[in-house]
Amino acid sequence: MEKNILIVEDEPVIRQELSVLLKNALYEVTVLDHFDKVAETVLQNYLDLVLLDLNLPLESGFDICTKIRAESDIPIIFLTGRTDSADELNGILRGGDDYITKPFNPPILLARIAAVLKRAGKSVGSGKVLLEYKGLELNLAKGCVRFERKTAELSKNEIKILHLLIQRQGEIVSRADMIEYLWDNQIFIDDNSLSVNMTRLRNKLDDIGACGFIETKRGMGYRI
Repeated sequence: MEKNILIVEDEPVIRQELSVLLKNALYEVTVLDHFDKVAETVLQNYLDLVLLDLNLPLESGFDICTKIRAESDIPIIFLTGRTDSADELNGILRGGDDYITKPFNPPILLARIAAVLKRAGKSVGSGKVLLEYKGLELNLAKGCVRFERKTAELSKNEIKILHLLIQRQGEIVSRADMIEYLWDNQIFIDDNSLSVNMTRLRNKLDDIGACGFIETKRGMGYRI
């Protein structure tokens, strides 16, 4: 199945250039020519990746990325003329998967898109949006978990922790593997960040009756 890429770029010439490039590379392409509800458009459509400019007419790409990340893990690549390293760092910390500056080199852009899609494909696993294990249902589309008719909303990292454990059910997942999965290529991440996210997830599972769902194997990692 062709991957569907959304182009969010306000310059018509660049927008057309990107569209032609991606179609020639056999991607399905969706192009936005209005920018009043970008995040809502992303969340309401089936997409595989978003190419997102920073300097848009109504709202910055940073703010749009933050809104999308509150509800979805869809890959986002910033494609912008802003070359400041602080902007790049901000983009990654906001949840962007890559940051590419204009003017871009077409073969390199395609290679980096392919790399992000490949990483995303690994994280999605079977492609299912509803995963179930031992009576617990994880809904990736809605960002929530359900157990015995009780539901809890999860953060992005809580979803990813539970998703990884369900994908590797019965196996011990090391803390190092989990940290790499949660914060791939990001900086300023310490081991305590995982502990904080794990504690919050466990508290939410306890609140809906799934007590002890995640087992700690001291010195090794976690297992369900």
